[in-house]
Amino acid sequence: MSRLALERVLQSQGFGTRRQCRQWILAGHVRVAGVPVDDPARIVDTQGLRFQVLDQEWTYREHVYLALNKPAGYECSRRPSHHPGVLGLLPEELRARGVQAVGRLDHDTTGLLLLSDDGAFIHAQTSPRRKVPKLYVATTHDPVTPELVATLLAGVRLHDEPEALAAVSCEPQGANRLGIVLQQGKYHQVKRMLAAAGNHCVALRRVAIGGLRLDALNLSEGNWCYLGESELALLAGA
Repeated sequence: MSRLALERVLQSQGFGTRRQCRQWILAGHVRVAGVPVDDPARIVDTQGLRFQVLDQEWTYREHVYLALNKPAGYECSRRPSHHPGVLGLLPEELRARGVQAVGRLDHDTTGLLLLSDDGAFIHAQTSPRRKVPKLYVATTHDPVTPELVATLLAGVRLHDEPEALAAVSCEPQGANRLGIVLQQGKYHQVKRMLAAAGNHCVALRRVAIGGLRLDALNLSEGNWCYLGESELALLAGA
């Protein structure tokens, strides 16, 4: 358990500089456990701390772990160049505390995206050594054939890759849909593998990372949620 001055609590949670947070408190805009607090130096326990700023409820989190159902047309970069950034779908308080995407999805790829301000978590999730399985559903231009599935499972050679890349699993989900699990996370990997196998990807959606499935989170496109211990355990067990 840590004990911090209230102004530092607000600063750590993305409410601005220490001076700005002090002004929020002095102006009477902050409540702790429903009780107004106007002393910026008030020491509070952060364990399970709940507070309100302008009547909006917040819970203190040392780090945040988020899942977003990414829509098409958004870039995962903190400095997007051609399309809006996914961080714009989050509250300003989360953006201010340095949340960033855990890996990237192409601007036209939809589905499950993790975000966090915990550098160790981001590194662990993106490290090639962990080989975190990710499930994608691809819509293909041409019909999915047994030959296509066999080729993807056997592995295809991509430009600039020293070795062939193979799907962990690959299952047809209709005439022109394919569920494919990958571990490597290479640039445009699903699209490039399908092209190398003689087909073409017209739409791509990520539906699971490790044991965490998007449908279990009940998120509509563009919405996000905090990940709790049970969801993080599904990722840790990958």
